[in-house]
Parts: sequence; structure tokens; C-alpha cells
Amino acid sequence: MIRSLFLCLAFLQYFTTADSIAQTRSSTINRTVSQTLPKTVKIVGSGGFRGLEAYQSGFLISNKGHVLTAWSYVLDSDVVMLTMNDGTKREAQLIGFDPRLDIAVLKIDVADTPHFNLEIDTTAGVGDRILAFSNLYGVATGNEPVSVQQGFVSAKIQLSARRGAYQSPYQDDAYLLDAMTNNPGAAGGALTDLQGRLVAMVGKELRDSKTGAWLNFALPMEKLTDAIKRIRAGEMTSSSDIIDRPTEPISAALLGFSLVADIVQKTPPYIDRVVVGSVAAENGARPDDLIIEVNGQMTASVKDVLKQFQRTDRDDTVELTVQRGNRFIDMKLQLVK
Repeated sequence: MIRSLFLCLAFLQYFTTADSIAQTRSSTINRTVSQTLPKTVKIVGSGGFRGLEAYQSGFLISNKGHVLTAWSYVLDSDVVMLTMNDGTKREAQLIGFDPRLDIAVLKIDVADTPHFNLEIDTTAGVGDRILAFSNLYGVATGNEPVSVQQGFVSAKIQLSARRGAYQSPYQDDAYLLDAMTNNPGAAGGALTDLQGRLVAMVGKELRDSKTGAWLNFALPMEKLTDAIKRIRAGEMTSSSDIIDRPTEPISAALLGFSLVADIVQKTPPYIDRVVVGSVAAENGARPDDLIIEVNGQMTASVKDVLKQFQRTDRDDTVELTVQRGNRFIDMKLQLVK
């Protein structure tokens, strides 16, 4: 009888303690969510082509309106609109990107806005609980907040995956998650710990190149912060300013290649054709190469490439960086004098 009483008391204490822990955890998560949502944004830009979504996610990383998101076709638009957590809409300017890391930084005209502090170095371990904030599937199409998912870090892996027929350019450490985070529209979302500290950025939809399984993953902030600082410092920018042009500028035709037709707002600068025996051919240029830099300046569109060519004298060396699959290739092209 006494033993039974002790057992009943022990079970009662166990369930009371478990319930108390659950309530405390729920209260912590609710507090974190309410404090984090004002730091998130929903992004609308280009889309519709072949059924591609015109939306993704982002989050504020400075009190001056800098927003981190995924580098994607959604940003290939003359007008990119951001919806803040309170429902207000802001037009955003693309100030720079790093295609090797699949990130971009936008800027909106706000001041003293809630944001994540990138100076706080937060990492996650296997088994740690996380929260993912994103506009997955575009469910937050109006003024409502982004979606929040809870899960665990399943593993820290070396990313080796592909998007469609192409491998991801990001080939470094990534957090593998047990939550279904990487859905259409979720790219660029924020991943935090239960205290709301920024841990990673939700990546794009990817399929494991070895197993064929779709991955739910995020890119650790520790791998992104240096590039973000360089972008904000103006070291990695999209070319848009106007400067004096040389009397005889270089051109794609002189170098021996042509770009794809410039038919949309920001047509990605793919090489369409390469002339046999030309300077471009001799330096290894191929059709379908994506030009991402000209003379050290990031190029997001055909117009960006043409602008850089207009600023370069035909007697100067043209330095190109192209993306071919998951490889980045540097070339130096110069006309034979």
C-alpha cells in the first residue's frame, strides 16, 4: 500500500514536472516568435516564367534597412517589393550579391528598424532546437506574418546537392534540418535558436546529388557574414552607375561571343554563341556560361555586362568570371594588337 502510494506520487511529480517544462518551453517560443517576426520580410519580384514563384523570404540585418535574402531569379526585376511584418510595403534596391554563396543584400528606406545583430556569433549543434521563419508557399500573401516552423538540427553536412540539372554553387557546411523548411518561397528565411538568436539562412530547394532526396537545410551565418560585410562596403555590387566612356569601348562581338536576347526586365547574362577561333573561344568561353563578374564588378543582367563593356577600352584586358554548373571560372580576354 505504501509502495503504491509512493509510486503514484512519483508519477504525479513526473507528469507535473514534464507539464511545467512544456509550458515554459511554449512560453519561451511564443516570446521568441513575437520578438523575431518584426525582423522578417516577404519579398515579391520576378516570376511566372515556366511556373516559377515570384516570391521568397528575407530578414533585416541592420537598423538602416539592409535585408539578407537568397540570390535568385526573383530579384531579377526592376521593382522588388518587400512587405514588412506590420503589413507596410517598401520598394527595395539590390545593392550586391555573391552567387558563390547564393546570397544577396537588399536595401529599403527605413531607420531604427528591428533587426538581427550579425556581431553576435551563434552556431547550432546536432539536436539543438531551431525555429524557421519564412514565406513558404507564399501563404503569407497579405499583411499576415510569415510562417514559423519548429524542428531540430539533424546534422551538419558538406552540401552536395543539385537544383534541377545544376549543382548548387554553395559547396560548404550546412545545417540539415528535420523540419520541412525548404519549400517554394522559403529561400532566404531566418533560422534562429529558441532564444531568437540568428543561426542560419534557409537555403533554396535542393535535391541530394547522391541519394536524390530533397533536403531541408540552412546556410550557417558564420559562412556568410564576411561576404555580407563586403557587399555592404560596396566591394561586391551590381553595376548601375554611369561614368565616362572610352572613345572606342570593347564589345562582346569584338571578343567573339554574343549574349542571349535581352527580353525580360533583368535577363541573366548567359553567353549564347562563341565564335570559333575568337579571343573568347581561345580563353575557354562556352555557350550557356553565366557571366557573373566583369572587371571585378558583379553583373546581374545582360544590361550590366553591356554597361561594363561600354566602360572598358578595347585595348584593355577584360576580366570575366563565369559560372558553369557549380564551377566559377576566371578569364582574361584581350584583343590581339
